[in-house]
Amino acid sequence: MSKLKSPITNFLITVIAIILLTLISPEERSLGANVRIVYLHGAWVLTAEIALIFAALAGLLGLILQRDIFHTWSAALGRTGIVFWITYLPLSLFAMQTNWNGLFLAEPRFRLAMMFAVTGVLLQIGLWIFNISWLTSLGNIIYIVVLRVIFSTAQNIMHPPPSPIFNSGNYVIIGFFVGLNLLALLAAYFLARFFMARQTG
Repeated sequence: MSKLKSPITNFLITVIAIILLTLISPEERSLGANVRIVYLHGAWVLTAEIALIFAALAGLLGLILQRDIFHTWSAALGRTGIVFWITYLPLSLFAMQTNWNGLFLAEPRFRLAMMFAVTGVLLQIGLWIFNISWLTSLGNIIYIVVLRVIFSTAQNIMHPPPSPIFNSGNYVIIGFFVGLNLLALLAAYFLARFFMARQTG
């Protein structure tokens, strides 16, 4: 495979595009230019969750249809989701520091995010060691179900619902945020393809 066609090369190129788009994203009246890290942090965690959801869906198809390709995709997407989940945490800390001049580590959703980062890494390592396709799919299904159930009951302090971006009425901000999400999803796709190649190669 040529370097230009390598999934990891495409992933890195997409990450560079994400950084550039973040740097030119519109400022916000209250937070100014610091809001850009909030956009990126939001897109990154959404991509992590979407990758984990698709890992579970692929795993479910694998269990139902008994097709190895779905188990392989579940493994690749599960690893991708955890990579995005782990790397979203420093973005979250940076967003706290730049916008609120301090780290609120006891914030309920951040505390839960840390907990699921640790358990997610341990889970993926364990699934990689055992290397049992149906167990990997089942593990990815259980992980995202538990994550979503627990987060649905978590207190919102620094993450007030509904989405302040989509309810801002500022279509320039919304457009840039959607663009960041699409690029982050593209980066996740390339990373998943990289993990797929590692498994099947």
